[in-house]
Amino acid sequence: MIRRPFSVHPRQQLLNAAPRHATSWPFWAGKKSSVFPTGSDHLGVFPGNNIGTMAEHLSQSELDYPFKLLEYFNGFRVSKVIFSACELGVFDLLLRSQEPLSAQHIARELSTSVDGMERLLDALVGIEILEVETTDGTALYSSTDVANLYLAKGSGKSLHDMIIYQSQTIYPLWNNMVDAVREGKNQNEKTFGLPPEDIFQAIYRSEEEKLKFMGLMNSSWVLDGHDIVTAFNLSCFQEIVDLGGCTGALAREMAKAYPSSSVTVFDLPQIVETAQKHFSQENNTVVFQSGDFFSGEIPPADLYVLARIIHDWPEEKCLTLLRKIYDTCKPGGGVLLVEAMLFENRRGPVMAQIFSLNMLVQAEGRERPPSEYIRILNKTGFHNVQVCRTGKSYDAILAIR
Repeated sequence: MIRRPFSVHPRQQLLNAAPRHATSWPFWAGKKSSVFPTGSDHLGVFPGNNIGTMAEHLSQSELDYPFKLLEYFNGFRVSKVIFSACELGVFDLLLRSQEPLSAQHIARELSTSVDGMERLLDALVGIEILEVETTDGTALYSSTDVANLYLAKGSGKSLHDMIIYQSQTIYPLWNNMVDAVREGKNQNEKTFGLPPEDIFQAIYRSEEEKLKFMGLMNSSWVLDGHDIVTAFNLSCFQEIVDLGGCTGALAREMAKAYPSSSVTVFDLPQIVETAQKHFSQENNTVVFQSGDFFSGEIPPADLYVLARIIHDWPEEKCLTLLRKIYDTCKPGGGVLLVEAMLFENRRGPVMAQIFSLNMLVQAEGRERPPSEYIRILNKTGFHNVQVCRTGKSYDAILAIR
């Protein structure tokens, strides 16, 4: 029997053997939570300042054989292995099964070729997402705990919807990254045949695509929501409005953390309708309200939440929205921005850099370092800005009116 536990940052997943001196470090490694007051640079605490040293060391070891470069080159293939298994339903079938299954059984259940399924399953074992054992000469496959938790639809922490969106929407867009860099604009027209000016027309181009996007957002806050809403003590804010709150996943985390506060999701009418139809939960204390925060009025509140909203737009549009929030916000109230922040020197985190490229290829905005958020907030009247790096995918910025 062969049992291999899943490793969060697996070493040499694509190459069986690396020399002992080969450098391997996870480019998405997280940082401990930290809160910085307005104007703080704190460049010294971030690994971004050591990038030059690490890159030099990495380059020296890579001269013997480019293990890390080859791992990066093949990253899209690894992603597609996981994406394909999710789309085919491999993880759901294994989760339902009470025992390990053969490739033949899985292929029959999922209507695939045996040869193709066996290769896919073996690759999933290779990247330590599945486990395999051999009984009487037959390979039997089963899921790791991580696969059951994050990759099967039935789990409360499932990232299945996020993966489907990455595979079917983001992946085709990134195929046009060269044109995005050359032109400096999104690739919605080339990828989907839709005008580049209206990014949400592309995102909501059909009921199916709208559901995929909302599933992505829901997965994000199921995963990161608790860290975001507890980055600061928000118990002093009695009325909280999540502008563009989509499925209400982040709002529900807010309501759990601050039960004495009222939490409202404010979003477009079609999003509110779909959220209540497909993403509602029992004993839900979150209220939904329809509207358009750009063209219409926004409800009064003590705290406004903008989660992955500011990064969608160019600065002028962000300033317009923040001024509107400032004018509506109650004195002593505030705004909570949730974004993937770059380091001040823009040398990381790599995940934020990749998200910023995604804004180039899909939207009109960008990811920013703390100082840019502070400047934008100050320019619209907000002060006493605090920044918290959660060490996860998204960070939090709190500003007071």
